[in-house]
Amino acid sequence: MAETGQQEPQYERYEGGSPEAERLVFEQLAAELMKVQVKNRRAGGGGIARTFHAKAPVAVENARLRFHDDLPAALRAGFAQPGAEYPATVRLSNASGIRQGDGSPDLRGAAVRVRVSEEESHDLLATSYPVSHARNAREFVAFAKAMAGARSPVRKAFGLFVKLPLAVGLGTANRMRRNVRAATRHTVDSLANETFWSRGAILWGEAGPVRFLLRPAPGTPAAPSADRRDPDLLHREFAHRLARTDVSYDLCVQRYVDERRTPVEDASVEWRDGVSPAIAVARLTIPSQDLDSAETRATARRVEDLAFNPWYTTDEFRPLGNINRARKAAYQAASAHRLGLRFVTEEPLRNRVLGRPVEAAFAILNRYVPWHRLPLQLSLLNLVFLRKVLRRLNLIDTEPREAPPKAQPVPAPIPERLRGERSYDGTYNDLSEPRMGAVGAAFGRNLKPEYRPDLFDTPNPVTVSRQLLYRESFVPASSLNVLAAAWIQFQVHDWVNHRRHKPGERSVEVPLPPGSGPWHNTPGGPGENVMRFAENEGIEVPGRPPILFGNNASHWWDGSEVYGEDEQTARFLREADGRAELRLEDGHLPGGSNGHIPLTGFNESWWMGLSAMHTLFAREHNAVCAALRAEYPTMSEERIYQTARLVVSALIAKIHTVEWTPAILATEAIDIALKTNWQGPPKNWLNQLGLWLLEAHSLTGIPKTLPDHHTAPYSLTEDFVTVYRMHPLVPDDFELREHHFGQRLETVGFMDIQGGAAETQIRKTGLANTLYSFGIAHPGAITLHNYPRALQRFERDGEIIDLSVVDLVRTRRRGVPRYNDFREGLHKQRIRSFEELTENAETLARLKDVYRSVDEIDTVVGLFGENPPTGFGFSDTAFRIFILMASRRLQSDRFLNVDYRPEVYTPLGIDWVEKGGMDSVILRHCPELAALLPRGASAFAPWRTVRPTSDGNTDGNVNGVVNGNVNGGVNDHG
Repeated sequence: MAETGQQEPQYERYEGGSPEAERLVFEQLAAELMKVQVKNRRAGGGGIARTFHAKAPVAVENARLRFHDDLPAALRAGFAQPGAEYPATVRLSNASGIRQGDGSPDLRGAAVRVRVSEEESHDLLATSYPVSHARNAREFVAFAKAMAGARSPVRKAFGLFVKLPLAVGLGTANRMRRNVRAATRHTVDSLANETFWSRGAILWGEAGPVRFLLRPAPGTPAAPSADRRDPDLLHREFAHRLARTDVSYDLCVQRYVDERRTPVEDASVEWRDGVSPAIAVARLTIPSQDLDSAETRATARRVEDLAFNPWYTTDEFRPLGNINRARKAAYQAASAHRLGLRFVTEEPLRNRVLGRPVEAAFAILNRYVPWHRLPLQLSLLNLVFLRKVLRRLNLIDTEPREAPPKAQPVPAPIPERLRGERSYDGTYNDLSEPRMGAVGAAFGRNLKPEYRPDLFDTPNPVTVSRQLLYRESFVPASSLNVLAAAWIQFQVHDWVNHRRHKPGERSVEVPLPPGSGPWHNTPGGPGENVMRFAENEGIEVPGRPPILFGNNASHWWDGSEVYGEDEQTARFLREADGRAELRLEDGHLPGGSNGHIPLTGFNESWWMGLSAMHTLFAREHNAVCAALRAEYPTMSEERIYQTARLVVSALIAKIHTVEWTPAILATEAIDIALKTNWQGPPKNWLNQLGLWLLEAHSLTGIPKTLPDHHTAPYSLTEDFVTVYRMHPLVPDDFELREHHFGQRLETVGFMDIQGGAAETQIRKTGLANTLYSFGIAHPGAITLHNYPRALQRFERDGEIIDLSVVDLVRTRRRGVPRYNDFREGLHKQRIRSFEELTENAETLARLKDVYRSVDEIDTVVGLFGENPPTGFGFSDTAFRIFILMASRRLQSDRFLNVDYRPEVYTPLGIDWVEKGGMDSVILRHCPELAALLPRGASAFAPWRTVRPTSDGNTDGNVNGVVNGNVNGGVNDHG
């Protein structure tokens, strides 16, 4: 007999041969059932209803289930004990997914939740026919799809006799139709006289599999004939009956005999009473009451909001069989959809029909002409279809999932406050899957990982760094300013953070190539023949290679670099006495104890550029708080704080989408595409018509759409982390100037403004002069031979590391495919020779010297070496990850679409985001910079340079300005 909590192989067989293979099937079937709900809503009107059993004539919370005193010893398990009595919620329903009159031919259903304790309950679901029309979940969903939205006799006939045979075959369709006809032929005059059978088997402790049924208790009177035209006849009859007396059902079980006569996997076979007699074990009683009082009507509304699921039970009573295993995912998806926690984005038929040939045509065209060399409208349309392909093929869920399904308690209610505010750790962004994208959630993948421990040190990453990455002379990115470099680091710290082991606890060792000299791994430490740095902390999953890692930041675009990743940090950063503002000292971040690095949400890898961004957006938060307090005087401080978090986070997302990205990918097509992501396409008839025909979802900006995770639960990915390795943007030295007269203040190296020195320097220079100095200076180009020297030997957490080597090693050890496989996985043609990557003779010679073949080229090296499209600041290969993930970060986040609305953000908050941008943030806090910002370009383009004058009198004014504003550091923050 079964040991409690374990699967019995003689009872259950997994589709696809394994629980995981079956889980993937069930997830897809659950998504199909959500589409059925949409079709049923169209046919029945109103909102999204249950996929089946949409209308409940009876719903009560005060029923009781009492086990019989003479309960057989073999059936005593868990909560099933002699004389045990429990409260129960009961919902009796019509089976159709379309709300229709009670007199319509239909099956009926019963859902009973037995409440044993606060922690334990058991959902018992049954239907008024002994067997299911479907053997398994695939047949069940095929029938649901065939009958979706079928209200009229003609549409029902079309579904049964045309759509169903096409889906399951003629023989199976005939069997299913016979079962359905037999089940619905029965005339129902009272739900009190109906018997309800479980759909499939459940485990009953040591007794093994059983099917259960609820049948009217002996002596239940029959109902008089009713007016079949009365749409609520079953409710009226039951209410009339309950007004006089209790209504009771016997809970009975049929025990498993053998796989032929009482199969577990085939739900379409009846467990006949002659083979397995029904044994009464308990009685369910609905007490006499007025079903039409205000109190019971309110009760019925609460019951309608419940999500019943046979897996809300314990291991001793878990469901068994294919249909039951599918029900967990299916019911969770359908109930979340019904309750507005999960969403369906429908693709119009015209898009599906016209899109396939257009997608195929672009796939052929792209073999000969890159998208960026096409005419503007064609290139935009090409990008639309490339993104569709990437969404379909390049979203891989890596999070360890439950397979096979497990019993669980009824989920706790969603905290009401988190419906309208972001959590601190990223939980409850997706209300139907609270842990999705939260702190600790695993990084996903865009490409199947390649774990090759034998190639971790081939070729030697130190050699690769010295030969191909080392900055021999600074190569500027002349279309950008250094604020763009600071911005992307500011963003990456919000998005991704691999947790590291403590130094010395668990390290990676990289052997130095012969003749390269010793490396000092710690300040003042001995010279060694290896580089050593802390290893990442992984997530161990049996049977998987050790390349799964959790994100120590939340995956959402939630401003966590400003606010922190947990409530303790967030509250610590606020003003005293619970005020909504963030703590500032004379307009700057408060100092910390760790070498004077300031207090903020994320302060690792700290330098002056990061300090400027954090200071600017801490001030912006406080400005939003002040505006909200003035506009809404009765708003609490906590509500002001949470609303300001939403506003600042959304403003950051908008700036990155419509300003930073078009600045670094400076082409008209990208400018249009990114603005379309936020605000919709240009309002001309050709764009509108093209999108209406081929991709209607893009007719509005993403903030006006519904959340959509496409083919995998939302997460950021290891491949995304790889393409955002943009360290060449950082210069090795900086000239600091004052903005009034353009005079040079001083020239500093990166190490002079890094770590604790950054705060001293920014307070000395002042925020306005810092922004100006970075605004007129160019960052480095993202290319080979341009890695910052300062980052190739610097101290972090007590270690001296070469970050370029770390970048290479991390990418290899995390299983990110090498460059050629990376290209191919993103639907680009492989390169066949080194000459296809670069035409630079010196680089070409070094590539051939370092790598044995093009297939060995490191991903980072290939991305830096690739010749980008005109105007692009990084490669087209990296761009493919970008166009997939850039829109995904908006599309998946409910606070940037379905809950990006005045009711959540306040009207002022929405207006703040819609009218705001990087220019407005800078000018709000440093208005004196107004004349210096670029005209007709974003704040990440080079600013106007103030020409210094040699006039002696002017120099005196400069000294006054410097002494008053720069050294004081308090008059530049507005």
